[in-house]
Amino acid sequence: MRPWLDHLSSYEIGLCLRCNRRAELLPTQSFYRAISRLGDGVFWYLLMTLLPALFGAEGLLTALHMLLTGGMSLGLYKLLKRGTSRPRPCDAYPAIHRHAPALDQYSFPSGHTMHAVGFTLALGLHFPLLAALVTPFAGLVAMSRLVLGLHYPSDVLAGAVIGASMALLTYTLLF
Repeated sequence: MRPWLDHLSSYEIGLCLRCNRRAELLPTQSFYRAISRLGDGVFWYLLMTLLPALFGAEGLLTALHMLLTGGMSLGLYKLLKRGTSRPRPCDAYPAIHRHAPALDQYSFPSGHTMHAVGFTLALGLHFPLLAALVTPFAGLVAMSRLVLGLHYPSDVLAGAVIGASMALLTYTLLF
């Protein structure tokens, strides 16, 4: 791991612990585990499938914008994961408990958050009212990553910045 990430982790561990303690209650753990699972792609792909059916050509264009945002974000995500090799808080600190399986080995950035924010912003650039309905879900996805012990706050923040940046970049280039 990079020294600057080590230093950052030491500042963030207290917040990680507080968030992770929320998951010690089984109903909270189950709720956030379900949110995280939906954030794996189930919710987003269903939404992208429904958009053309509900809104025709504009819905299809929006779904394609979301897919392009996700694809571009994924490329940067993979480079950062390999480049930083930041261990997950649940792997680096015994006091942090893993309450859900991780999709990969490293922590930085949060891919769930990256996609949740990117897809929500892409949706909002075309259908602001729909984005207002989806935004609370995106926030819960981001929170789930902390509560489940899988990410640091900076991972979640970086994922949000990447997702938002890619949604805006693709919109600026294509629309």
